[in-house]
Amino acid sequence: MTTETGEPTLTIDELAARTGVTVRTIRFYSTRGLLPPPVIGPRRVGRYGPAHLSRLALIEDLQHQGLTLAAIERYLERLPADLSDQDLALHRALVAAWVPDSAEEVSRAELERRAGRPLSGQDVARLTAMGSLAGTGAPETFLVDPGMLRLGLQLLDVPIAHEATLAARAILMEHARSAAAELSRLFKDEVWGAAESSGDPGEVERIKSLSAHMQPLVVQALVTTFQRSLRDELRSWLPAGRDRQV
Repeated sequence: MTTETGEPTLTIDELAARTGVTVRTIRFYSTRGLLPPPVIGPRRVGRYGPAHLSRLALIEDLQHQGLTLAAIERYLERLPADLSDQDLALHRALVAAWVPDSAEEVSRAELERRAGRPLSGQDVARLTAMGSLAGTGAPETFLVDPGMLRLGLQLLDVPIAHEATLAARAILMEHARSAAAELSRLFKDEVWGAAESSGDPGEVERIKSLSAHMQPLVVQALVTTFQRSLRDELRSWLPAGRDRQV
């Protein structure tokens, strides 16, 4: 089965294989309202689409960041109801910047299981160039960052030249690091310095907790600002009429 735009849909087992999340966890997220219900297909089998993939990846990244399920629920409630899977992927990519680095070794077979398809040598080379995986010295074994792997696999299907993808990645990384450095400096100067000078250990811990809770809010602000800025830029040169699709 496919979506209205022709994209393939997945059973819950296939969704679990693509994301590395257990079927039990997916069902638990659904009961908590974190995931929208699947579309019921023939023989009453639930089918999941790209929006489920992106939303599940976002939930996992928020959990790895240390947010409780209640905090994740509040985060998701603030997102617009009509958010597309592309918008969700953007949120996830920015949230992933706050997640501690975590890498794991996977075999070629496991890599293709997560991709949901065979991967050519060129696909592997592109994923390596994008920083989604790295060689380990052992044949057919790779070191992957789960968050970056999901993003890299999505980029494989984007119909633009590989060089353009790498150039876009370099631009985003440069400006994201610059914004992070400026925000970190502001927080340090305005908040952290006062907490340290107070000499109160409780105040220092309170500021650390505040920093952790602020991170999702900063991510949302970055996403919203970036989306609006990109939309304005695209509308400045897209042919009239097509800007409504941006």
